[in-house]
Amino acid sequence: MRQFILIAALVFLPSVTPAYGKTGHYEAVVAEPFLELHTGPGRGFPVFHVVDKGEQIDVVKRRTDWFQVRTRKGVEGWVKLEQMAETLDTAGRPTALDDPTADDYTGRRWEVGLQLGDLDGASVISLYGGYHFTRNLSTELRVGDISGDFSSGWMATADIVHQPFPEWRVSPYAALGTGVIHIEPAATLVQTEDRTDQVGHVGLGLRMYVSRRFMFRGEYNSYLTFTSRDDNEELDEWKAGFAYFF
Repeated sequence: MRQFILIAALVFLPSVTPAYGKTGHYEAVVAEPFLELHTGPGRGFPVFHVVDKGEQIDVVKRRTDWFQVRTRKGVEGWVKLEQMAETLDTAGRPTALDDPTADDYTGRRWEVGLQLGDLDGASVISLYGGYHFTRNLSTELRVGDISGDFSSGWMATADIVHQPFPEWRVSPYAALGTGVIHIEPAATLVQTEDRTDQVGHVGLGLRMYVSRRFMFRGEYNSYLTFTSRDDNEELDEWKAGFAYFF
């Protein structure tokens, strides 16, 4: 489970390239000696076409720091932000680029994030993804890896999150959720049973818009573990990390 989370954090998060939400065609003129078109919106996609200086292009849509453009000959490709910033509009002025702002933060639909923290003395690293139904209400799916001196394991939860003041740059929220926790005791001399139990939790946290499409997030969660034994267990979790929204 730990390897899965680390791989997902290193591979999935940097490669997210969802639609920026700015659609509608507008024209730009290549001002530099050439403009490189990539096959896709990312550094890993190769250059397959070059547009010469003075040619016009139609900007179709934007995905984070990449723009899909179409030449007068119908060739479509993706241009990175740095090169688009060097183009001109049809009046000869620098092309206006709508960078993400706080308004995009409050109107976001999706977010993904990575958080580190402490779960009753054990280290926890969690990866989550969330969808916003409205500016105030969202749902999240989360998977976390737990590592301690005496036990290790994983936890997966589904949450409902309410953010009463989404327009605030530093904004509180409350969460309510349920899920499953799996614990593997680190016993070597005596054989012990692995435990998989249901959990429920409530949480409080803060989101803080940082810049562009990133935000900081810190939270506290109180878990109640419904064990198969007579006594249920309470767990406290503190964690913080960064998230990317779109």
